[in-house]
Amino acid sequence: MRLTTSPRLRILGAVLALGVVAAAGTAVYHWRASAGEGGVCQAARSTAAALGPLARGEVAAVQVEKTPRPMPQLTFRDAEGATHSIADFRGKTVLVNLWATWCVPCRREMPALDALETKLGGEDFQVVAINIDTRNTDKPHAWLKENGITRLAYYADPEAKVFQALKEEGKAFGMPTTVIVDHNGCMVASLAGPAEWASDDALALIRAALKS
Repeated sequence: MRLTTSPRLRILGAVLALGVVAAAGTAVYHWRASAGEGGVCQAARSTAAALGPLARGEVAAVQVEKTPRPMPQLTFRDAEGATHSIADFRGKTVLVNLWATWCVPCRREMPALDALETKLGGEDFQVVAINIDTRNTDKPHAWLKENGITRLAYYADPEAKVFQALKEEGKAFGMPTTVIVDHNGCMVASLAGPAEWASDDALALIRAALKS
């Protein structure tokens, strides 16, 4: 025996389904609003304002956020294979950099990132360079060692999900990709492409992020 549903019940079901979708959309909106505008990232606006005038010279291409919002919860592995999350660095200002050995600008940028970590790295700041090579996963670690990159902790995501997550946030268009994250986990600035991160201009930019 085939069961049938009355037109009235079908309409009621459709209305209820739309209500669920609308409620879900409203919940997402309110979460983003509270996190990015009225919540934890509200304070990051003053940090972004301080960085704006300092995006010049060697870091002129850095894009400062008008409305800082939470960093996606990226996950990646260290040299021993242990899993880490960007949330592990809460309390620090972090410069997240995505790089790969097949990316020539990335390779050229690594010594400057290593020097930046040497100059400013510590309890309040860290360069988190995440390799996204998807083949020959031993190569990136070996390349860093061969090229004297010793101050950067080794992190990798062989599936490159971190790139996709930042791409969905409108922050990853190519390689290298860099995002500056404040101590509350809010994105305050980003850069598509390389920069001279050990330059005076870059140091002034990062120091301003640390003071805010």
